[in-house]
Amino acid sequence: MKRALTGMRTTGRLHLGHYIGALEQWLQVQERGDIECFFLLADVQALTTHADRPEILAESIRDVVLDWLAVGLDPALARVHFVLQSQVPERAALSMLLQMIAYRKEVERNPTLKTELKQQADGRKVTMGFMTYPVDQVADILMVCPYPPKREDELLVPVGEDQVPHLEYARTLAKRFNEMYGRRIFLPCKPMVGRVGRLVGIDGQAKMSKSLNNAIYLSDDS
Repeated sequence: MKRALTGMRTTGRLHLGHYIGALEQWLQVQERGDIECFFLLADVQALTTHADRPEILAESIRDVVLDWLAVGLDPALARVHFVLQSQVPERAALSMLLQMIAYRKEVERNPTLKTELKQQADGRKVTMGFMTYPVDQVADILMVCPYPPKREDELLVPVGEDQVPHLEYARTLAKRFNEMYGRRIFLPCKPMVGRVGRLVGIDGQAKMSKSLNNAIYLSDDS
């Protein structure tokens, strides 16, 4: 069995940058026909930056689902699943268990975390939820691992080339967990590297982003 897991934080409407940078690749994975696809609505991880704005999160879940449907992701297919992160308590339990075998120094080497810590030099606005999100992401991936895993099973993660190093930590924790308990519980995830592009914003900035207010949204009128 081949399973693939990928997802997005639910922090607002999606724009053309999301389509070029991720959704186009997701559609290609869905169309292959031999992969069971899990598309994650990461509403829990959205709390790392939006915990004080719950009304935005609730609305964003709806907006993201509508955008996914509009581009062609199809949960009506038996092998395609939309997964709302907060509605899977087992995922939260797995994240906590993985935190027990994760080391602080290796978590702090996460590129995204390093950038944020550098920007927030005094650390006052860096929450513990944000500090542990690299482990939380590993739980997202490993929760869809078939059990017991068979020799022919594969756990795939659609990514761009620049994201491949991020998956190494998932492989590290999966291996550590298996060795610690002497059983093959988790498969090492494999990257599905696609030609993921980056769209320039309408103001000429290097990246289209809602935070820079330079995006064309998928739901915009023509």
